[in-house]
Amino acid sequence: MAALRTGVFRLAVSTMHCRPGVFRKYSAGPLYQYILVDRKGHNQNVGFIQLNRTKALNALSDGLMAEINQALDVFEADPQIGAIVITGSEKAFAAGADIKEMQNRTFQECYGGSFLSHWNRISTLKKPVVAAVNGFALGGGCELAMMCDIIYAGEKAQFGQPEILIGTIPGAGGTQRLTRAVGKSLAMEMILTGDRINAQEAKEAGLVSRVYPVDKVVDEAITCGEKIANNSKIIVSMAKEAVNGAFELSLSEGNRLEKRLFHSTFATDDRKEGMTAFLEKRKANFNDQ
Repeated sequence: MAALRTGVFRLAVSTMHCRPGVFRKYSAGPLYQYILVDRKGHNQNVGFIQLNRTKALNALSDGLMAEINQALDVFEADPQIGAIVITGSEKAFAAGADIKEMQNRTFQECYGGSFLSHWNRISTLKKPVVAAVNGFALGGGCELAMMCDIIYAGEKAQFGQPEILIGTIPGAGGTQRLTRAVGKSLAMEMILTGDRINAQEAKEAGLVSRVYPVDKVVDEAITCGEKIANNSKIIVSMAKEAVNGAFELSLSEGNRLEKRLFHSTFATDDRKEGMTAFLEKRKANFNDQ
């Protein structure tokens, strides 16, 4: 997919100017129905995706997830973008998967069609993704947040995996990522009871890194994204790969991966520039090479 052109692109949804089912965009870029897409930061180097099914509490439909994946592919291919922020509304990051779409599915359809397999795109990106979570992050919404690399939470956020209450279990990584984030006991309690935890409990458990006032969390996530985007993009990708390896490899294997990636930085121009700038007491000028 072609990289973004210079300037901001976003969806303009207005019932005053658009016929039902027709959506406009302000400038170049894909046309979206369920999300708002923009560039943020002083240097416009942070990709921004906002879920926009507010009446449905941002329930994750197949169409919405397909649009998220499309926007992620655009940002991944854009050399100017160094980090991505995903958020919802103040009331709901995402209240779960769209139950209406799932209610009448059969086992044969789910298994044969690998249902939910395309929901994993966030976790395969090389560029870091920051989730800015306000309100409900439940079921698929909690799983979507956990696919991101960093989670910032508004002080009224709620996290949970309540699938057990509707006769099923998490299907987009909830049993795996939640357990790795908060430990077996709390994950088991949340998944088997359907109980939620609040933002402060999530921070204490290690699920989120920071908690902010509701009206500040998105801006703080963008600021975090800017800090990341100002570093060398190739080195950031290596660091992300190394950290993710800690969740999938043994300690010895993870250390070997880290060493290989560390050694690989010495093949980059940015490693040389970073160390030279440090010794010369100036700010590094990375070129992502």
